[in-house]
Amino acid sequence: MRVLISVNAAWNIWNFRRPLIDALIADGHAVTVLAPKDDTVPKLEALGCSVRHLEMNVKGLNPLQDSNLLMRLRKHFRDLQPDVILSFTIKNNIFGAIAAKSVGIPFVPNVTGLGTAFLSGGMLETVAVTLYKMAFRKLPIVFFQNADDRDLFVERGLVTAPQARLLPGSGIDLDHFAAAAYPQKEGVPVFLMVARLLRDKGVLEYVDAARLVKSRHPAARFQLLGATDAENRTAIDGETVQDWEREGVIEYLGTVEDVRPSVEAAQCVVLPSYREGAPRTLIEAAAMARPLIATNVPGCRAVVDAGRTGFLCEVQSGESLASACEAFLALPPEERAAMGRAGRSKMEREYGHSIVVDAYRTVLRELAPSRKQVVA
Repeated sequence: MRVLISVNAAWNIWNFRRPLIDALIADGHAVTVLAPKDDTVPKLEALGCSVRHLEMNVKGLNPLQDSNLLMRLRKHFRDLQPDVILSFTIKNNIFGAIAAKSVGIPFVPNVTGLGTAFLSGGMLETVAVTLYKMAFRKLPIVFFQNADDRDLFVERGLVTAPQARLLPGSGIDLDHFAAAAYPQKEGVPVFLMVARLLRDKGVLEYVDAARLVKSRHPAARFQLLGATDAENRTAIDGETVQDWEREGVIEYLGTVEDVRPSVEAAQCVVLPSYREGAPRTLIEAAAMARPLIATNVPGCRAVVDAGRTGFLCEVQSGESLASACEAFLALPPEERAAMGRAGRSKMEREYGHSIVVDAYRTVLRELAPSRKQVVA
C-alpha cells in the first residue's frame, strides 16, 4: 500500500515513530512523510521513506491560516493519492481528517494529546470541540494514547465506542532504553525533569517545588532538560531560565540528542504536566528503571502506578509536588531502586513498541479493500 504519514514536524516521526516506519517499509509499503521539513529529513530518507514539505503554522487556532492548511492538505492528498493516511498531532488530525474525507481516502488519526484549545474553556474550547466532531465523524478508526482521552471523546459524542482504539503511546524500544543500574551515590538524589519548557508541562510548579524542597534539603539538586523559546503560546523564555540558574534553584542542562545519560545519572524523573497523551519522558525513564513523580492527570497516571513505580501529586501545585519529592527522599535507597525495577517491568508488559506496530498492521489489513477513488 501507499501509506502517507501526516504530522506537524518531521522530527516527531524520527524521535517517536521510527519503529513504525521501519515495520511498514519492511512489510513492503511505500511510505511518505508529509510534514514541515527540518534537519531530520535526511535521516528519514535514509530509512527508505520519502518526505514532502507541509507548510503550516503549528501554533494556535487561526481561522484564515487553518483554512489555508485544509486546502494545502487536500492538494497534497490528491497529488500523492495514498491508499491510507496515518496522522498525528492536533491540526494534522483535525484538518487532515476533513481533507481526506473530501477526497475519499481512509484516514486514521492518533490523538496524542488534546492541546490548550480543547482544555481552555469558553469559545476556544467550543471551536475545538466542534472541529473534532466534524473531523472524526464516520472515520473508520481513531487511536487514543490513554483511556481518559478515549472516554472523554466518547462521552462528548466526538467518536463512537467502536471507532476508538487504545494504544500505549508511541511504544518504547526496550533495547534502546535499557534498564540502567541505579545510582549508588550517597546523599540527596538528583531530580530530573525532561520536557519542552512550556507552562502546560508544569515547569513553574517544578521550580516552585525545587525552592520548597531545597529550603529543607539544601543539597537537593533539580535538573531541567529541554528546549526554551518553543513555538507555543505557553513557552518559557531563556532569560527566565537563566534567572532560575542564578538563583541556584535549577540546573539547566539545555538540549541533547540522547537523553539516556541524563536519565541514567538521575535518581528520580519528574513530570508535573497539566495533561498528557502518553508522556514519552516518563515512559523512557521507567524503561530505564527510574522511579517517577508525576501529576495525577490523564496520561501521566496511566504510566505511574502510585506507590509502586513512583508518586502522583496534585496538578498545578508546587506544594503537592514538593511533598511527593520529600516522600521520595524519605525512602531508603533499596526501595527507590525497587520502584525503578517495578517501572521497568510495567514498561515491558504494557508499552513495548511491538504493540503499536501490530495495531497499525491490523488497521492496514482492515482498510486495504476500502480504498475509494480519489476525486480528480
